[in-house]
Amino acid sequence: MNTTDRFRAAVDRRDLAALDDLFTDDVRLYSPVKFTPFMGKPMVMGLFGVLLRTFDEFRYVGDCAGTVRTGADGSPADAAVLVFRAEVGGREIHGIDLLHFDEDGRIKEFTVMVRPQSAVQALGEAVLAGLRADGLAPA
Repeated sequence: MNTTDRFRAAVDRRDLAALDDLFTDDVRLYSPVKFTPFMGKPMVMGLFGVLLRTFDEFRYVGDCAGTVRTGADGSPADAAVLVFRAEVGGREIHGIDLLHFDEDGRIKEFTVMVRPQSAVQALGEAVLAGLRADGLAPA
């Protein structure tokens, strides 16, 4: 089972522990609601803990694989796009997760894109509340 399949299975099971081995220590997560990325495995894992609690009816509905130039250094990397649907605060969300892999197949960059704007706002508010509750963002 490749990293994309393992990631998808862990998210489907809401299994945070299974996600830990899939990320590099210096992983960066680019959020649709924050200009700067979440940096490092501890912060990204904390964020995933919040996300797994925040989304209602989260499901992946498609995927694509290929290569992409990473944001960090511009070199080509293997990548996958996972298309998802979910709800947050009664708002339907359409989105994609773009996973960039290192040479060992671990996730080194993770970009989330979400639509529509009202869903982005609802997601941002819910995630910020979760991060604050978990002590990962200032109150």
